[in-house]
Amino acid sequence: MEHNRVKVKIYGQEYVIAGDMSREDIVKVAAYVDNKMMEITEAAKAAGATPSSIAVLSAVNITSEHFKMLDEMEDLRRMNIQLDKDAQHYVQLWDEAKKNYMDYKEETQAIVLQKDELMAQLRHRDLEIQQLKAAAESAKSQAQAGMEEVVKEIEDKCRELENSFFDLQMENLQLKREIEKYKNNG
Repeated sequence: MEHNRVKVKIYGQEYVIAGDMSREDIVKVAAYVDNKMMEITEAAKAAGATPSSIAVLSAVNITSEHFKMLDEMEDLRRMNIQLDKDAQHYVQLWDEAKKNYMDYKEETQAIVLQKDELMAQLRHRDLEIQQLKAAAESAKSQAQAGMEEVVKEIEDKCRELENSFFDLQMENLQLKREIEKYKNNG
C-alpha cells in the first residue's frame, strides 16, 4: 500500500501525518481532532487548561466516543446476527407457506376434477330423469288412451245392457198384459 503524507493543522500547529488512509480521510481525521480540541478549549477556558491537558481531554473524549461506537457496532453486530436468524426463520416460514400453497393448489385441483366429474354424473342423471319422465308421460298417454277405449267399451256394454234391460221390461210388461188378458178372458 502507498503511504500518504499529508500536512495538517491541529490546534494551531502544523503536523505531517503519514498513513495508509487516503488523503481525504487523513484530512478529515485531523479536522475532527482540531474541532474536538477547540470544543474542549471553550469548555475548559475558565479552568485555565494547558495545551497538553486539552490534548489529553480531547484524547479521552475521542476515546470515549470510540468505545461508544465499538459498543454500538457490537449491538449492531448482535442485531445483524438476530436479523439473519429472523431472516432464516422467515425464509423457512415462506418455504412452508409455499409448500402449503402448493398442497392447497393440488387439493383444489383434485376438488375441481371431482366437482367436474360429479357435474357430469348429475347431467347424466338429469338426462336419465328426463328420459324416464318422457317414458312415463308416454306410458300415461298410452294408459289413458287404453283406459278411454276400455271405458268406451264398458259404456257401450252398459248401453247394450240398458237396452236389453229396457227390452226385457217391455217384454215383461207385454207378458203381464197378455196374462191379464187371459185372466180376464178366461
